[in-house]
Amino acid sequence: MAKTITVYSTASCPYCVRLKEFLKDNKFPFTDKRVDIDQEAAKEMVEKSGQMGVPFTVITDEKGNEKGILGFDVHQLQLSLLS
Repeated sequence: MAKTITVYSTASCPYCVRLKEFLKDNKFPFTDKRVDIDQEAAKEMVEKSGQMGVPFTVITDEKGNEKGILGFDVHQLQLSLLS
């Protein structure tokens, strides 16, 4: 099983747009959960992150371990996705 990527985002967040463009440009498939229109996704994000900031990315590895990355942090994304 490969790593899976879940992005929690909103329509009005410019960093969310940049993050999703980064993932698409680098051919990393991801699931986008819009917390501005999906209350369950918003609740899930708060449970995982402890806060309401977006974008919030969860990368799940082959063993089911999750790593959360708050914001559009290219360095952390690269470290987590390429390791």
